[in-house]
Amino acid sequence: MSNSRNLLLEASKIRRIEERIIDIYPSDLIQSPLHLSIGQEALAVGVCANLTQADQVFTTYRSHAYYIAKGGNLNRFFAELMGRSTGCCQGKGGSMHLADSSVNFMGTSAIVASTLPHAVGAAYANKLKGNSNLVVCISGDGASDAGIYHESINFAALHKLPIIFVIEDNGLAVHTTKAERQAFDLAIHAATYDLLTFNLEETHSPDVIANFMEKVIKEVRTQEKAGWVRLKAFRYKEHVGTGEDFNVGYRSRAEYEAWLELDPINSYQASTEDESSINFEIEEAIQFGINSPFPTIEDLYKDVS
Repeated sequence: MSNSRNLLLEASKIRRIEERIIDIYPSDLIQSPLHLSIGQEALAVGVCANLTQADQVFTTYRSHAYYIAKGGNLNRFFAELMGRSTGCCQGKGGSMHLADSSVNFMGTSAIVASTLPHAVGAAYANKLKGNSNLVVCISGDGASDAGIYHESINFAALHKLPIIFVIEDNGLAVHTTKAERQAFDLAIHAATYDLLTFNLEETHSPDVIANFMEKVIKEVRTQEKAGWVRLKAFRYKEHVGTGEDFNVGYRSRAEYEAWLELDPINSYQASTEDESSINFEIEEAIQFGINSPFPTIEDLYKDVS
């Protein structure tokens, strides 16, 4: 199997995982709010394809795809969504606060733009320690409205930190378009900070994104400057939840259908063996979560300083 096919299989697996989340969500096994990555799996797989385990990823509350693409444990993932003590955050975080330090998936937050300064701090620490670890910080274009976004990219550029800011640009902050909230161009603005800036419009294929990111990472490492990447994005589901929201009026079903037509995951058919393996792994993880205990009252006092 080629690397390209492996990446597509991984993206397809992530979609299947989230489709099963949709299936079981009405059962109340998962009581956490959900921000699904369906439609954006290729971005996560492509971005993570060239990262080492030591490289650190910080992302948003729409984090399922990145958690899995970075190598997060699927059993602990489902247990966390179900609020169980065997979850990756011992059941205290839920969908919006995933973290797995064993693969350097450094955590997510429900607060827009809040992981940006954490990522910059990690990159600064890496530089001071003199190690070769790269930090990748993913945010949406909505995060660029926040003051901390501007402070973070400024600090990273000023100190030439080993970090790449990845903007998943769907043109929206929930339901509000960029035209309604921004008087600047994202890429032009980033370039004024002397960040290495890159842009990719064709983001349907994880293979295309992986090849693009390989060049970005090489240039960031070679030039020893912070990088900034804009990746065109389109989410298939509503901002939060498991349904559709085309009736709201801020975007059309025609946009969705045009994007879906070019989506290789939509037409991808895994082998019978791969399909069986993926389904088994998912169902096993769901059962692991169901069979895991809830945290106790005493657990409230653990990991609190």
